[in-house]
Amino acid sequence: MKKESDLFKILKKNTPKILWTRLESWVSFGVSDCLGYHDSCGFLCVELKLIKNEKQKKVIFSPHQRLWALTHTKRNYILLGTNVPRSIILYESKNINGLLTNYHDTPYLAKNDWAEINRLLIQ
Repeated sequence: MKKESDLFKILKKNTPKILWTRLESWVSFGVSDCLGYHDSCGFLCVELKLIKNEKQKKVIFSPHQRLWALTHTKRNYILLGTNVPRSIILYESKNINGLLTNYHDTPYLAKNDWAEINRLLIQ
């Protein structure tokens, strides 16, 4: 994965029952990258982040993204894609402070398991 748009394509492909809209908002800074909808749960948000370097332990968020994640903790997630080793990790948005320090030590909801990620997103 080179760009967040690549991660969005992977998310969309592996969660076909969720209707996704990619948000690019310059009007309201900090809003998550993806707005999803499923009949069983309604709306949900996912912030996409990439780790391109295996030595990188911190995930970079703007102050606006941090504020959004901490004030919108229900049905709001962070999906982290890593290149080396290649993996997909789902976090609750309330765990953003841990991601700012070291994503390896931050509790996650699911890792490399699209069936579990789907279940969690639409519950």
